Amino acid sequence: MNQFKKILFTLLALITFGGFGEAYAQHTLGVFGGAGMATVRFYPKREMRQLFPVINGGLSWRYYSMPRYVGCVGVDMEYMQRGFSFGYHYDKETTEDGKERRHYKYYTRRLNTIMLPIVWQPHVYLAKNRVRLYMEAALTFSYNFGGDYSYEIKSDAGDYDWRLERDNRWNYGLAGGGGFALLFGRYEVGFRARYYFGYADILKNSNKYYDNGIDGPENPFYYNPLKSPLDNMTFNITFAYRFNKEGFTSWTHKQQKARREKNKEFNFSEKTNNRSATPRPNRRR
Repeated sequence: MNQFKKILFTLLALITFGGFGEAYAQHTLGVFGGAGMATVRFYPKREMRQLFPVINGGLSWRYYSMPRYVGCVGVDMEYMQRGFSFGYHYDKETTEDGKERRHYKYYTRRLNTIMLPIVWQPHVYLAKNRVRLYMEAALTFSYNFGGDYSYEIKSDAGDYDWRLERDNRWNYGLAGGGGFALLFGRYEVGFRARYYFGYADILKNSNKYYDNGIDGPENPFYYNPLKSPLDNMTFNITFAYRFNKEGFTSWTHKQQKARREKNKEFNFSEKTNNRSATPRPNRRR
């Protein structure tokens, strides 16, 4: 845990002080926060419902390239609530037309995550650089900790007891989304939607863990699922600050423009003198 805190501190320092680099590089440092939904993709499938609301928020750093290159790259450091809610028990009811209807009771688990998305963000500017529309794709790495659990019809509830042989604290995945930002000088205010698609399982599968029978009430499974990656959908308000005082004017290529204009010049007097000084070859009759 101490090693993980050192890693977080180093990453936070890079995000915080990375914006004080070269001004012409269009660095931004921002904050964001919001809420969303969480779930898990169990295999074999189980009766699920979305866990709502779950909150998230954090810091973001972006590096914006010249206009001839589309997009920017960056990194986020965020806190996120994750979890799932699945039907562990149901009561049967037969309708008048003979069909079976099930009424589920749910087990709900929430957990905390430190998420590190490495982001690529293609974008376009509109309204004379006052509006920025973007899409984004990210590779994510995360560390899970804490959290609690509860049953809908049982009194069992409390803090979740993490066990190394049963639970996976480290996860990875992909994320994608889009949004817009309104630009006011060196400030950006915007809205973003992002979906986090997990690849690593939150629980070790039944081929690796066999002690469900001696677990406490925090584990509702007779056998752990074979697959259990976590997904999140988030909606965030964003605020960012640009460290470049010149703003978009620093992206004009004055030297290249001057060089192009110089190449277009045509000196008629110099060309005429060169022609008169050049001896003409004698023509044979």
